[in-house]
Amino acid sequence: MYSRRMSTPERLIEATRELLWERGYVGTSPKAIQQQAGAGQGSMYHHFAGKPDLALAAIRRTGEEMRASAEAALGVEGTAYERISSYLLRERDVLRGCPVGRLTMDPDVMADHELRSPVEETLDWLRGRLAAIVQEGRERGELSAELVPAEIAATIVATVQGGYVLARASGSAAAFDAGVRGLLALLRTNGSN
Repeated sequence: MYSRRMSTPERLIEATRELLWERGYVGTSPKAIQQQAGAGQGSMYHHFAGKPDLALAAIRRTGEEMRASAEAALGVEGTAYERISSYLLRERDVLRGCPVGRLTMDPDVMADHELRSPVEETLDWLRGRLAAIVQEGRERGELSAELVPAEIAATIVATVQGGYVLARASGSAAAFDAGVRGLLALLRTNGSN
């Protein structure tokens, strides 16, 4: 499933990321990880202390990739509205959901401070990055001065995460798309122009 050029630790991390997304922490057994990664038990325990250590590496990697993907959309040139729009409209596998958001619904991840920390850090980073863009938009007169950056950032994240849930529940990306369109319409009406 993975490139032979990938090292064994990389294959183990990638396999764990996929399995956590699909099955959750409890459903991700060491045996399933080894099978998906094409690695033996000895290899897994040579590189990682155990399942919690490997899961932590996988969750950190998932957070890093989510931040990089969000930054690629948010870092484009343009107005605050255009940058937020770029983030909201970027290509996603809506029916599969968000790999970080899915972790928040996993009671075993949320109950473990060490596993939960990279999830919290990623979502905190995203809200902070969005709030900074909203603040820039206010300062440049692109967005209404009445908007509270932290609240708008939380609304954007909630729209995306809630959109995933609604799309998965209905089996259609339409609910996600409707939420994004609605939020963009609200932001557009709160522009100063």
